[in-house]
Amino acid sequence: MVISKDKVVTIDYTLKDDRGEVLDSSTDKGLSYLHGNGFLIPGLERALEGKQKGAKLDITVEPGDAYGEYDNSLVFSVSKDKFKDIADLETGMKLRANTNQGEKIITIKEIAADRVRVDMNHELAGKRLHFAVTVNDVRAAAQNELKT
Repeated sequence: MVISKDKVVTIDYTLKDDRGEVLDSSTDKGLSYLHGNGFLIPGLERALEGKQKGAKLDITVEPGDAYGEYDNSLVFSVSKDKFKDIADLETGMKLRANTNQGEKIITIKEIAADRVRVDMNHELAGKRLHFAVTVNDVRAAAQNELKT
């Protein structure tokens, strides 16, 4: 069976950046997803289309087909009062924020006396991603697994 829309696919992957640093891995736990339904970044999903169980692939995904280009307009300062309920606010901390586009993860970049500089870019925005993927299984989705 080949990977196509609405097939349940199980893969193992290792994700590295351009320097070869491992960013994430599913080794020993695997990742199952419903293909063609937006569960993976677009570039990875397209590269897996048409592959079969047992396929081993090295896939490079450019930022535009992953988490987008880094957008400097998504880095800005807000009043420190917005964080008054967080006792141990520190640089590098990741927080959930409700925005006009829904819930987003923000990263605290800098803390000043009355302002906090935040970054709303995805942590992998602007990065070329390198995946080593093994397709472990491909099967038809059961009715209860399909998006409604």
